[in-house]
Amino acid sequence: MLAAILCSQGPAAAGSEDGRWSQDPANHCSFVAPASLTSGPTFWTGACTDGKASGMGMLRRRDGDHAGFAFFGRMRGGLPQIGVVDLGDGYRAGPFDKGDIGGEAELEPQVRIDAFRAAAEAARLVSTKFAAEKNAASAQHYQALAKTFELQIE
Repeated sequence: MLAAILCSQGPAAAGSEDGRWSQDPANHCSFVAPASLTSGPTFWTGACTDGKASGMGMLRRRDGDHAGFAFFGRMRGGLPQIGVVDLGDGYRAGPFDKGDIGGEAELEPQVRIDAFRAAAEAARLVSTKFAAEKNAASAQHYQALAKTFELQIE
């Protein structure tokens, strides 16, 4: 099963060539969100080292109770490294470049595989976090999403 990968080049976020720094309103962890998440309240679920998002996790855009687009993948020093942005009706997959994920029109097959593997690992980590918080519905949702990401590389 192959999901659509949206590869149009979006404008880089203002602030630097890598994007605009934001902060999770709840845990105050800093990060640069991929431009395809759009601007607004964005929350980081994952490790926060020296005040910056790091390791595998999820950046989730939210407007009140409405969950928006999400990035699943690896962060280093607050910057996305590689992963997938779930746009609801398709995915942007690949490395972080010019302020967004997956700006390349054609990804090398191994890069695409690596992006979806990172996303699956991040979704499983988020699932584990929700399971530990006794939030079974969210844990199940992110576990299913991890499996969906894995199907993109089979």
